[in-house]
Amino acid sequence: MSQMRFLLQPIFLHELSAIFHLMLVAMVVLSWLWKKITVGDTSDDSNKHYKLKNKALLRKTLFFSLGVSAFNCILCLYSYYFLGLEDEGKLVTLLDLALKTVAWCLSISECEENHISDDLQEPLLLNNGIATVCSNASEGDNVTPFSNAGIFSILTFSWVGPLIALGNKKTLNPEDVPKLDKGDSVFGVFPTFRERVEKDCGEINHISTLKLVKLLVLSAWREILFTGFLALLNTLASYVGPYLIDSFVQYLDGQRVNEKQGYVLVSAFFISKLVESLSQRHWLFRLQQVGIRIQALLVTLIYNKGLTLSCQSKKGHTSGEMINFMAVDAGRVGNFSWYMHDLWRVALQIALALLILYKNVGLASIAAFVATIIVMLINVPLGKLQKKFQKNMMDSKDTRMKATSEILRNMKILKLQGWEMKFLSKITGLRKTEEGWLKKSVYNGAITAFVFWVAPTFVSVVTFGACMLMGIPLESGKILSALATFRNLQVPIYNLPSTISAIIQTKVSLDRISSFLRLEDLQSDVVEKLPFGTSDKAIEVTNGNFSWDLSSSITTLKNINLEVFQGMKVAVCGTVGSGKSTLLSCILGEVPKVSGTLKVCGTKAYVAQSPWIQSGKIEENILFGKEMDRERYEKVLEACSLKKDLEILPFGDQTIIGERGINLSGGQKQRIQIARSLYQDADIYMFDDPFSAVDAHTGSHLFKECLLGLLSSKTVVYVTHQVEFLPAADLILVMKDGEITQCGKYADLLKNGTDFMELVGAHKKALSTLDSMDEGIVSNEISSLEQDLDVPVSQGGEKEEEKKDEQNGKIGNKGDEAKGQLVQEEERERGKVGFSVYWQYITTAYGGALVPFILLAHVLFQVLQIGSNYWMAWATPISQDVQPPVSSTTLIAVYVALSVASSFCILGRTTLLATALYKTATIIFNKMHFCIFRAPMAFFDSTPSGRILNRVSTDQSAVDTIIPYQAASFVFLLIQLLGIVAVMSQSAWQVFIVFIPVIAISIWYQQYYLPPSRELSRLVGVCKAPIIQNFSETISGTSTIRSFDQQSRFQEKNMKLIDGYSQPNFNSAGASAWLCFRLDILSSITFAFSVICLMLIPKGVIDPGLAGLSVTYGLNLNSVNATVIRILCDLENKMISVERILQYTSIPSEPPLVVEENKPNPSWPSHGEVDICNLQVRYAPHLPLVLHGLTCTFRGGLKTGIVGRTGSGKTTLIQTLFRIIEPAAGEVLIDGINISSIGLHDLRSRLSIIPQDPTMFEGTVRNNLDPLEEYTDEQIWEALEKCQLGDEVRRKEGKLDSPVSENGENWSMGQRQLVCLGRVLLKKSKVLVLDEATASVDTATDNLIQQTLRLHFSDSTVITIAHRITSVLDSDMVLLLHQGLIEEYDSPSKLLEDKSSSFAQLVAEYTMRSKTNFEKSSNH
Repeated sequence: MSQMRFLLQPIFLHELSAIFHLMLVAMVVLSWLWKKITVGDTSDDSNKHYKLKNKALLRKTLFFSLGVSAFNCILCLYSYYFLGLEDEGKLVTLLDLALKTVAWCLSISECEENHISDDLQEPLLLNNGIATVCSNASEGDNVTPFSNAGIFSILTFSWVGPLIALGNKKTLNPEDVPKLDKGDSVFGVFPTFRERVEKDCGEINHISTLKLVKLLVLSAWREILFTGFLALLNTLASYVGPYLIDSFVQYLDGQRVNEKQGYVLVSAFFISKLVESLSQRHWLFRLQQVGIRIQALLVTLIYNKGLTLSCQSKKGHTSGEMINFMAVDAGRVGNFSWYMHDLWRVALQIALALLILYKNVGLASIAAFVATIIVMLINVPLGKLQKKFQKNMMDSKDTRMKATSEILRNMKILKLQGWEMKFLSKITGLRKTEEGWLKKSVYNGAITAFVFWVAPTFVSVVTFGACMLMGIPLESGKILSALATFRNLQVPIYNLPSTISAIIQTKVSLDRISSFLRLEDLQSDVVEKLPFGTSDKAIEVTNGNFSWDLSSSITTLKNINLEVFQGMKVAVCGTVGSGKSTLLSCILGEVPKVSGTLKVCGTKAYVAQSPWIQSGKIEENILFGKEMDRERYEKVLEACSLKKDLEILPFGDQTIIGERGINLSGGQKQRIQIARSLYQDADIYMFDDPFSAVDAHTGSHLFKECLLGLLSSKTVVYVTHQVEFLPAADLILVMKDGEITQCGKYADLLKNGTDFMELVGAHKKALSTLDSMDEGIVSNEISSLEQDLDVPVSQGGEKEEEKKDEQNGKIGNKGDEAKGQLVQEEERERGKVGFSVYWQYITTAYGGALVPFILLAHVLFQVLQIGSNYWMAWATPISQDVQPPVSSTTLIAVYVALSVASSFCILGRTTLLATALYKTATIIFNKMHFCIFRAPMAFFDSTPSGRILNRVSTDQSAVDTIIPYQAASFVFLLIQLLGIVAVMSQSAWQVFIVFIPVIAISIWYQQYYLPPSRELSRLVGVCKAPIIQNFSETISGTSTIRSFDQQSRFQEKNMKLIDGYSQPNFNSAGASAWLCFRLDILSSITFAFSVICLMLIPKGVIDPGLAGLSVTYGLNLNSVNATVIRILCDLENKMISVERILQYTSIPSEPPLVVEENKPNPSWPSHGEVDICNLQVRYAPHLPLVLHGLTCTFRGGLKTGIVGRTGSGKTTLIQTLFRIIEPAAGEVLIDGINISSIGLHDLRSRLSIIPQDPTMFEGTVRNNLDPLEEYTDEQIWEALEKCQLGDEVRRKEGKLDSPVSENGENWSMGQRQLVCLGRVLLKKSKVLVLDEATASVDTATDNLIQQTLRLHFSDSTVITIAHRITSVLDSDMVLLLHQGLIEEYDSPSKLLEDKSSSFAQLVAEYTMRSKTNFEKSSNH
């Protein structure tokens, strides 16, 4: 051990110091060269500010460097003059001091250069004024330091240090994360990419998978070439160690070339490790950078394609599928960058391995090569199977996501009908199919993992067996070199299935994306667009034939000939399904053209029948991308009766609207839509029946103020079912079966229009009901009302609006805006992922019973592996002239036995892991979905579906396929690390002197890195949901977006969201590389120290074979140590997915579906009497009441109409009846049973409702009418006949099995409403609720529905909420609500007798509006 003292001798310390200072000199010179080559113009604003900000730091550095350099210079001169150069030690000391002087001098010059450039730039900044400095500061602070970093900072990843430091001081928020460099931002790279696409493919829908790959590669070819070089360097460096082991063992045995050979070997080991770690970190980081860029490009392509898709293409790909393209497929292609160089690296590694093996074992290397090829060939069928399983799993996932997306959109109707559990079982069924493929995939993966864990053992057994048969002598040095080579091969061969799987998955994803991009776009030549003023005709259609499906022989619109002059008001009317909405879509260019010409002169604005509202502020929805013009904005609000609504809302027009306008009433959504179109100041306006969703008074106000007021000089085409709005039109189009059967002015059509007379006759018939009740009363009310016709919407709206606010906790301190809004920022946990999350995850499957067995299997595997290698090192001679301790047969037999035993351990471990993985994924999925489906409606109102979809797609995918393997890898590598340290300490216990502090520093680094890394990962999750939500919103509103020509604005918004997601992603990759680089350096130092210790141990103290074994294991130390820490951090980041899913397993649930002790009689309710006793309702315990003690009785078998101004509390009462909201006090009794005492399913399944928004689900006509499959075909046909849809369904090819597209898009709004009627006719409940049920149908169909209900629900209690007064006039009783109180409750005739009753005023207003319009028409 005397030689160990050498470590403490001055000569060694001076040598070490000289090496480090030489490295410092090299880095400073490289940094200077880098600047001269790359930084031509140093006047970059952000760079200026960065330097200006760090001026004080540079001065301190300058002073310190000057001091150290001067001190070393003095020591150097002293040594030269007084000590001389007589021996080697003095020469080394002098060299060390000289290098120190030079190194610190160069540091001074580097600092001065920065300092001078600061001084030069500072006046330039100041001359531009303070504002410039401020703006530059803000910009400079926001751009990633990576774009301005020097070579030393880039090499060591120090540029990410400030963000990591900030993350340790505070919780990182999106604004703390630096912005991307232009080369990584989608704004910088997409324009170039788009140009390449246009140049190469012409149009995006001509792109093939091959062309898409080529274009993606071209977008990052520099980085790909550079990373290829780094991968090559890394591969070469990784084989230096195995190559030198034999020489090192021989050196320890005393066979030395010269005395300095030991130092050369140690230096070679250390430098190769440094090169290996540096190249690996930069290669992987740069590839992640490429992956982020590629993902951003693909997401942008998919989004832009979604904006241009034709309606026919949309039918084949629903929003759920498109979300999967964006959320899963694009991410998968981006992640493939990790594996980009792996295939050619495997070939190179095998070639290098064979060269080393040939040097050590001669021709036996051929056997090793054959064994390697066999192992790789075994992978081919496994890879093919994996490809099949992956594709089928992705297809199953698409179907599930499609169904989930649709269900989330329509959760309210499912709750009202009591269908949520049925639809949950549908999702569970779809998941079962997906799980089937997942199960096959994980077990196939288990076999693959077994094959490749066993591969190195198999190859070594074959190689050593071949040596024995060929008579090639086995020496411990050569054996250890071969073992190190096999171990090196283990990683690429083990990763090969992952690489092949990634290639397969990427190929599948690219095929899916390219097939989506090839879908047919909207025809660009449907409409000939003319600038405003070039023609006196606003719209001109000549011999137009249009069809939604060009492949079908049925034409949707036939023989359309239409001329609309500038400034005309054109009304479109007709029965349900006659083609009114299609005509508007055709003018917008949404319907493919079969023949004819269509010209539109001027800009367009469109109001859809189903309101499309974006989540965001009300103001943003109205401005819709335009600059604020306060005067015009106020006029628009006034015209749309929105002033009162905004006064009621605590944040006015700054109130954030929930997804799909969830916190607004139907009328408010429609009025915001109208306001949006009015504010655009377009030339042509198209309204698709916007007045059906508002009450009579508001409808009149809107028609008068909007169509006849603000738009008096504009061209307006409006579809309407309300005949009273027809006389004001300059031209009326009557549609039937896709044709314009009549057109002309109102008076002309009355004289000779048969189809028109059907519509008007139905309306007159409804009005005659009013007249017959009490003509005198009505006329008196008209005269009193005419004096005050323009009264704004009643204050009655207040309470209903409060209801919408209170539901989401909005009333309170207006200043606390963020907390008061309905849609809160997505909640994210803070700080460390709690132990409870890990524990819940581990114990999910079989209570964690499999975990100990998995750990035991891997510990045994590791012990047997070390045992087999130890055996080979001990039992083989150090050289040919030494007698081996055992025969070659025994040597190989024991090695094979140990290897086979370790293989069985691996087989057991992989199988158990696959079982636990599959079971865990299944249980977590079922738990989360059950909790989501049982959540109250308040949860869905305040949670954008994008957040839920993100959890059920991205987070669930992580639980399915990523987290289990990461968790297992961490534990297995930790066991391997302990094994390496154990083997190394056997030969040189001194390694603990360095290893213990290195481990302590590693843990400190990990703890320092984790807080920012964890928050960056959470931000990645949080920033992904808005992209999905925005895409989902955009898909549903493409017609509106295109009609306003706002595609470019929406594309820009999407790109901003993508950059917002890429920023934390990029910085997270940088932070990971920062940590791994430092851990690699620490591990390299540990390894170098252990090798030095072994080198200095005198000959004979330790067996050279065992010393060589410790070096063999030590070669993997840095990669294993860094990987353990990195996987631990990645695992914690990925565990956030589990944490996010577990958040959704603790959502407060609705009351139980069934209360066994209070199950009502199967015949309940037999009479249908509804008693409301002192009913008080509030939306949260701390909020004021919305309904203030209502008491009334709806007699069994009677028809009750509920009326009141928009927002008087009508819908709240109905929601309470269905227990969507629970009463705060009082009770509701149906046939004497308190509805709060029975189960929700028992209640909702016995009541029927036709909701305001008619809902149809993708599937068939049959399962839309009977989702619970309770009725026969005969009963379904009978219901279809009753609701007037029998002939329509018979005309379809599939009859009851004819397809219904997503949201029922291939059925008109009126037809969808009739399907809802069909559902209640099948159900035949004793209590039926109609919530604006006939809002979307014409008066004739409305009369027909009322007649059907009278006939088939004559003995049922029917509760009707209606805006059409005629719908409630034939009711037995009328309940009038005002501000959550009962204002009037009596029979319609009695209420009309009282001249001062509010009901009489409503009726008079409706009658007056209609009669005025009729009188106006008779004067024409």
